[in-house]
Amino acid sequence: MAGATAVLTSEWTKVRTVRSTYVTLVLAFVVTVGLGAVISAVTAAQWKDMTAQERLNFDPTSTSFSGIFLGQLALLVFGVLVVGNEYSTGMIRVSLAAVPQRATLLLSKTATVLCCVLPVALATAFAAFLLGQALLGDHRTTLGADGVLKAVFGLALYMTLMSLLSLGVGFMLRKPVLSLGLLMPFFFLISPILNAVPGVKKVARYFPDQAGGQLVTVHHHTAAPYGWGAALGIVLAWTAACLVGGYLLLKRRDA
Repeated sequence: MAGATAVLTSEWTKVRTVRSTYVTLVLAFVVTVGLGAVISAVTAAQWKDMTAQERLNFDPTSTSFSGIFLGQLALLVFGVLVVGNEYSTGMIRVSLAAVPQRATLLLSKTATVLCCVLPVALATAFAAFLLGQALLGDHRTTLGADGVLKAVFGLALYMTLMSLLSLGVGFMLRKPVLSLGLLMPFFFLISPILNAVPGVKKVARYFPDQAGGQLVTVHHHTAAPYGWGAALGIVLAWTAACLVGGYLLLKRRDA
């Protein structure tokens, strides 16, 4: 029966020695920061052509975080691969034989993902903000402005929680292709479409990506259904539901 420390060390070694770990986390950083910088630069260049309403609704903080829409793709892949690779290669049998306590295994993988993603997410959030604000020029804001620092940490939290959410989905579905086949359409197709349909928009507001948008927004010029704290609670609830679902299925099924 493996001890918790030994299991955690083992999971850390697995993740650290797989090339996809570095590739996906680097991609998350580059895409989020790079795309946010491009959009910030374009916004600054087109400022004189914007309408009065567009200038009124302009949020320099969320503009610099525009790249997260695509950057989260790499984070979803990372979370799925942490567990999906073991199921694909059959190594999960070895893991379960060495660690029959299913909760210990899942918690160790969760802690490993948290330790890997959170530092990258913090670096990404601050880098995206600072570079984006520099490119916005006279239209920039500062970390000391009201609500800005909270939005920066909100981006880091959202990135981290999306990785944990995808980890839970990976445990539930076990196959990387199947897991990503569910996550990608949900975040990049279903959620945006439903959020644009008046009849179901009120439901789509509570999807994790829509709540994530509230986490990185400072100026709410429209009637938002909830604030920053509630948005964080929604994302946490989705993440917890996926991890609990992953644990319940892991406990009931064989490898």
